[in-house]
Amino acid sequence: MRAEYILTHNKVVGFISTIINMSDDKLENKDLKKVGLKVTLPRIKILNILENSQHRHISAEEVYKKLLESGEDIGLATVYRVLTQFEAAGLVMRHHFDTEHAVFELDEGAHHDHLVCIKCAKVEEFVDKIIEERQEAIATGLGFKITEHCLYLYGVCAACQRAVP
Repeated sequence: MRAEYILTHNKVVGFISTIINMSDDKLENKDLKKVGLKVTLPRIKILNILENSQHRHISAEEVYKKLLESGEDIGLATVYRVLTQFEAAGLVMRHHFDTEHAVFELDEGAHHDHLVCIKCAKVEEFVDKIIEERQEAIATGLGFKITEHCLYLYGVCAACQRAVP
């Protein structure tokens, strides 16, 4: 019983420490409550992983692996549930660059499009004013008002083009 108390106490202290040490420019400080989500340890940990990942586009499985590597006891089902909640709240965007699995990226408010390498799965983000204007003109010409859109361009990146077959 004492060991369970110490373990629980340490988790609570760690959780409080995590909340106290959040910096103001972090997404988690947008305050999960503002988007209708209760602040929980799994949510904070998953947001932290999304913010600090070397790659902006990360799968639920990759988030789960990072949690395991850091010694967290958060299940894969919880990771999927939290990412789905984040998506519904507008904190992350879900992308399907391939048919294998979805990847998630923090929604930082700025629209961008994606180039995806069909050989190595590298993803490059880009913004092009002319493409955006052309899409708007096409939609308007067909009587549509764009409410949202995404553009994925598939090809072979420079590194894969140089690689020996």
